[in-house]
Amino acid sequence: MRLVHEPASDADDEIVEERTETLATTVEVADTLVSQARGLMFRRSVPDDYALAFRFDDPAVRDLHMLFVFFPIDALWIEDGVVQRVERLRPWRSFARARADLIVELPAGSAAGVEAGDRVRLEDAGPESGTGGFKTP
Repeated sequence: MRLVHEPASDADDEIVEERTETLATTVEVADTLVSQARGLMFRRSVPDDYALAFRFDDPAVRDLHMLFVFFPIDALWIEDGVVQRVERLRPWRSFARARADLIVELPAGSAAGVEAGDRVRLEDAGPESGTGGFKTP
C-alpha cells in the first residue's frame, strides 16, 4: 500500500498524472482502537518513506495530539479523498483538529507540497511488491 498525492488541478494543467507523487510506500494502518490510541507515541523515529493512516467509517471532527511523540510530524486530515487541513505538529506540544474520514501522519517535511484542496489516497502498490508495505500495528 502506498500514499499518493495529486495536487488540485489548475485550468492550465493538461496532464495531471505527471504531477502525481508518492508520499509514502510503507503505510501502517491503525485500524483498532488500541492502535489508533497509540499512534506514534513512544516511538523514537519513523522511516522517511513512512505513513501512519487512521481510517474511519464516517467523516467527523478528529483530534490529534503529540503527547509522548518524540519527533515532529506532518498531519493530513482528508475527507472523501480531499485534503481538508495540513499541519506540522511539534513533539509533546501540538494539538490540532479538523473534519476527516482519513488522517495521515508522516515524517516532518513529507507533506511540504500538499495543500488543502489537493487529493490524497491510499492505493494498493500491486502484487510485485508483496505486501506493498502494508502493515497493521
